Amino acid sequence: MATNITFHPGSVSAEERGQLLGQKGATIWFTGLSASGKSTIACALEQHLLHLHKFAYRLDGDNIRFGLNKDLGFDEKSRNENIRRIGEVSKLFADSSAIALTAFISPYRADRAVARELHETAGLTFIEVFVDAPLSVVEQRDPKGLYKKARAGEIKDFTGISAPYEAPENPEVHIKTDECDVKEAVARITEYLTQKGLI
Repeated sequence: MATNITFHPGSVSAEERGQLLGQKGATIWFTGLSASGKSTIACALEQHLLHLHKFAYRLDGDNIRFGLNKDLGFDEKSRNENIRRIGEVSKLFADSSAIALTAFISPYRADRAVARELHETAGLTFIEVFVDAPLSVVEQRDPKGLYKKARAGEIKDFTGISAPYEAPENPEVHIKTDECDVKEAVARITEYLTQKGLI
């Protein structure tokens, strides 16, 4: 990091911003295997929150790689940097009083812990949602044909096949998508947000 820089604080406090905008910021961090349902649930939740007149914005793993993270691959070092950047970006959204929804495989516990610490150090809410589906189920879904390619050796470092996925040990919300549908998943997350006074 550069040494000749100084943080320039704003003139609006987090409390004043939240009061003026009528909501508290937070990051809802969806993690799980490819095809577990992260993006689908995040899209539905974003729409639901907006209909409740809450400013929410979704950051999706594939979408971010078209721009901000287009210089990154899928090796472990690149995955670490991918999640580091998203942790920082989602923190900015949460600091602005938005509800940031991040849908990233984010396979490593240590990387998710860094994202959480970034938020908690800044006094921001971080909610980990484990979108859980067995490997057999996500392989059967395989909407992008990625598991088939990974099994054939056409994709290197594919999470769940040739690269590890470290499941969360204590997520705030645990959604088993082989046992519930999108509507129920959104309802459960909404209930959690309500209990925490975020909506």
